[in-house]
Amino acid sequence: MFTNDVIASFNELEMSLYNYINLNSDKVIYMRIRDLADESHVSTTSILRFCKKVNCEGFSEFKVKLKLYSEENQATNIKSPQHSLTEFIERTMNANFQSIISEAASLIAQSKNVIFVGIGASGILAEFGARYFSSMGKFSLHIKDPHFPIETDYLQDSTTICISVSGETAYTLKHVNKLKKEGSKIISITNNKVNTIAKFSDINIPYFVTEERLKTSNITTSLPVVYILESLAREVYNLSKNK
Repeated sequence: MFTNDVIASFNELEMSLYNYINLNSDKVIYMRIRDLADESHVSTTSILRFCKKVNCEGFSEFKVKLKLYSEENQATNIKSPQHSLTEFIERTMNANFQSIISEAASLIAQSKNVIFVGIGASGILAEFGARYFSSMGKFSLHIKDPHFPIETDYLQDSTTICISVSGETAYTLKHVNKLKKEGSKIISITNNKVNTIAKFSDINIPYFVTEERLKTSNITTSLPVVYILESLAREVYNLSKNK
């Protein structure tokens, strides 16, 4: 509603009105135009001009849009890390989950190269995974650039570990598809097992936690992913040590 361009167009009087509305939006949505004029020390004409600048035909429409805008920007209650971790443990920490970890670790241990793929926050986790695996003796690389070129004949003995909350990220899917065609085995870590990347994978490790969003950002906990990556790396280390 109040974009940077709109705010930049305000004159000094309109900026003063904007600041008042911003601090008192819960009251303004119930005010008459005369009440707002008295409280903010501007004329009703200035208020109507202000309304037009924010694409409202009049003060009534402005109040409706302001109410919707305020509701959209209310603080969202987010879960504690303990809640998210407990949810993950309750849903996945069983014999079947450990069996998937062991199967994935066995596949990685047989590979010469390990490539981690992820975009955005998942890209940061991919970087962490590559560093952690390398620290545990399995040299690994990460790809978090959506435009990273993948043209090589040396991927037949590699395993790709793909990290994606939704399993539908377009750039990640593009990388996974290319790596699979080049001969790399695919292990995916996703929040559920019903998604496109999971279907592309040789092994999918889902962690099943409630997805959370804050405005336009996906803030779903990354604790399960870190646990899975560390579990895989440690099991790969033990398998390599016992060869």
